[in-house]
Amino acid sequence: MASDKIDLQEIQQLIALVEKYGLAELSVSEKSLTVTVRNAQETVEIEELEAAPVTRPRAALARRTAASAPPSAAVQQPERPTVPLVSPMTGVFYTSPSPDAPVFVEPGEVIRVGQTVGLIEAMKVFSEVPSEISGRLVEIRAQNGALVQAGETLMLVEPMEGTEE
Repeated sequence: MASDKIDLQEIQQLIALVEKYGLAELSVSEKSLTVTVRNAQETVEIEELEAAPVTRPRAALARRTAASAPPSAAVQQPERPTVPLVSPMTGVFYTSPSPDAPVFVEPGEVIRVGQTVGLIEAMKVFSEVPSEISGRLVEIRAQNGALVQAGETLMLVEPMEGTEE
């Protein structure tokens, strides 16, 4: 971590290291910032010396001050339930058909069953990732060009009335 700013890509690299080597915990400290990734609980903790307590789920960030205990649960629940779109295989995930092409889908868009939402490259073969649900795309969890595992959540979709097929 080159600065006091939180870089999601660096945190994902730490998570990947924990998963790859089966580590129980990995902590990295620099200046007033400490990032701890724990495998067993699938959490990420970040300590800033002057931060207010907040807790969020995995790969989002849990912050707490060094002197305070972690809060019980200050996670905001989504207004409506979301359904995960998961990776059908292990490989490298891409959000567009080529680096200079537009992305397949963006958060806020309404998608339908069977619509291509990404590509996964495995053994130099590109496979389309079709949506298994119709609804509004809430979040893209997997990063473009990142290695994903079979069953890993790629995106979150909010099912919408009138979009069922």
